[in-house]
Amino acid sequence: MYDFGVINNINKFVNYSNLSKDVYCLSTNLNKMVEPATYWEACKSKHWIDAMNTEMEALFKNDTWDVTELPEVDRFKARLVAKGYNQREGIDFDETFSPVVKMATVRCMINIAVQNDWDLFQIDINNAFLYGDLDECVYMTLPLGYYNENDKRVCKLKRSHYGLKQAPRKWNENLSSALIENGFRQILNDYSLFIKTDNDVFIAILVYVDDIVVTGNNTCEINKFKDFLKSKFQIKDLGVLKYFLGIEVIRENKNICLSQRKYTLDLLTEFGLLNCKPIYTPIEPNLKFNNDDDLNDLPLKNITEYQRLIGKLMYLTLTRPDISYSVHVLSQFMHAPKVSHLKCALRVLRYLKSAPGKGICIRKSDDTNLVCYVDSDWGKRIMAMKSVTGYCLFLNGSILTWKSKKQDCVSRSSAEAEYRALADASCEVIWILKVLND
Repeated sequence: MYDFGVINNINKFVNYSNLSKDVYCLSTNLNKMVEPATYWEACKSKHWIDAMNTEMEALFKNDTWDVTELPEVDRFKARLVAKGYNQREGIDFDETFSPVVKMATVRCMINIAVQNDWDLFQIDINNAFLYGDLDECVYMTLPLGYYNENDKRVCKLKRSHYGLKQAPRKWNENLSSALIENGFRQILNDYSLFIKTDNDVFIAILVYVDDIVVTGNNTCEINKFKDFLKSKFQIKDLGVLKYFLGIEVIRENKNICLSQRKYTLDLLTEFGLLNCKPIYTPIEPNLKFNNDDDLNDLPLKNITEYQRLIGKLMYLTLTRPDISYSVHVLSQFMHAPKVSHLKCALRVLRYLKSAPGKGICIRKSDDTNLVCYVDSDWGKRIMAMKSVTGYCLFLNGSILTWKSKKQDCVSRSSAEAEYRALADASCEVIWILKVLND
């Protein structure tokens, strides 16, 4: 429960009054959800027990393993019980790479859907990693809660499983084969984007591991595609796209807003700043770090905390271009942060408190241009004497992608730094144009 007596209570900064009824229900339900970290936490909730039972039923139905005795280990020929972090390349797995869709492609496709008044649908594949056959001999300990604790046998995996390094690759191979069989073609500029064109029918699919976003100009053909997927895999039709990769997709009128409200509130809660006093700039103006800035090193515990905080803030930049520069600056000190760097990182959290629901809005517009703004900050990084490139691209009047990054080389003049920034932005523009043309 929130404390309404606190001066800077979060309720003063989180406002649901302008949301529609459906979006309000989604947002409030998301805020109530807390995911357990262990089996012992999950088994205390009936809902999580039901979810675990459903998962185990799928595993047994898919004939994922055989329960057997763990063979004796030869001194010079080791076998591993399946824990992904113990697997060795070339022995327990070969290829692991599995492409995931870029967020710029996601925003690009949403933008196109908004301009053409297309619906966006979401599909989740149940037990996606179980559809790949293993070529290696892998053993796994018996899952907790479903076998006797004194049982010394193990599971000999016959199919890929969550936690194995090769599992994502195996799943992607199966899904790609199924989509190509259905008439889709894989876009070379983003391997997670599949497009199907047949006469006047256009369907586009974005794949992020086992989450699939579908859009197109023909709802009947999309429903046929869903039926095809059901014949190949166990799927869960989530209907209209509302929540994807921790991002709330809010459709109001003909516009779509992308927000990470829940993620922001969870982040403020995790670091104990839910009721802090907010500030309205993410970083101090003209702030420069140098060797004399602060000689106090952070203790090891706080260094880990700093690294975890910056990692979470970097994920938040998916919908918050306003903190992109600040997070980039702070990420340069991940390996040797000082007290002043941690204070600046906490300042970003206090800035997020002022508007936790802020995000980006993709609007329907008559402006069909691709516009790019680019600049550089010459010699901003005093310790490395490197410049910073910054750019943002707008498609159909809505922001599409943005970046703030330290340049790889030292520029001898501001003009050279600007040319390097222009080159980086030009590469992004060319890539976006290729995706659009495909």
